[in-house]
Amino acid sequence: MTDNEALTEEQVGGRVAGLLLAAGGGRRLGGRPKALLEHRGHPLVEHAVGALRAAGCARVHVVLGARAEDVRARAALDGCVLVDNPDWERGMGSSLRAGLDSLAGTGTRASLVCLVDQPGIGAQALARVRAGYRDGTSLVSAAYAGVRGHPVLLGAAHWAGIAATATGDRGARAYLGEHEAEIALVECGDVARPYDIDTEADLVHLE
Repeated sequence: MTDNEALTEEQVGGRVAGLLLAAGGGRRLGGRPKALLEHRGHPLVEHAVGALRAAGCARVHVVLGARAEDVRARAALDGCVLVDNPDWERGMGSSLRAGLDSLAGTGTRASLVCLVDQPGIGAQALARVRAGYRDGTSLVSAAYAGVRGHPVLLGAAHWAGIAATATGDRGARAYLGEHEAEIALVECGDVARPYDIDTEADLVHLE
C-alpha cells in the first residue's frame, strides 16, 4: 500500500503524530505558564494531550519551555515525548521548530499541531483535521466559518520550509500563507470554539 491509497485508522494513527506547543510563559497572565492553568481539574497541557490521544494520535510530542520542570512534576504526561525548548522566550516559532525537529527520524509522515491555550478545541476537531491526512505532502487546517485556524496538520515534506520561516510568534503562518492553495480546509465551527487563553479576561473560559 502507498500513502496515496486509502489508509486504515490504525495506519493513519502511526503516520500522524500529535505535536503540542506548550512552552509559553503567559506574559499577559502575570507570568503564569499556560501549560499549568487549570481546566476541568487538570493542567491545560494534560487536557490537550488527552484530546490528541482521543483524536487517534498514538505518538504525542509536547514542547515545554517556561517552568518546564514544574510542568513535568505536576502534569500526567506519561507516554509523551517531552521536548525542551530553551529558546521558548523567542516565541511560538522556536517551539514549532523544536517540535518538528524532534519528529525527525521517527517515521512520522505528518504532525497534527495544536496549542496548549485553546481548550475549546477538543478531540472532535482534532480528529477531523487528522482525518484529512493523505500523504507526506498534506496540508490540512481547521476552519471556523471558512476562516483558517487551529489545529493544523503539516506533512513532513513541508517541515523544512516551515522551520525556515517560523520566527517569533508567527509559527507556520508565513509558510501556510505562501501555500494557501494547497491547504485542505476542514470546517470545525460546529464542534469547537477557537478562543485563546491570552489575558486575565480570557480566564473566564476555563472551567
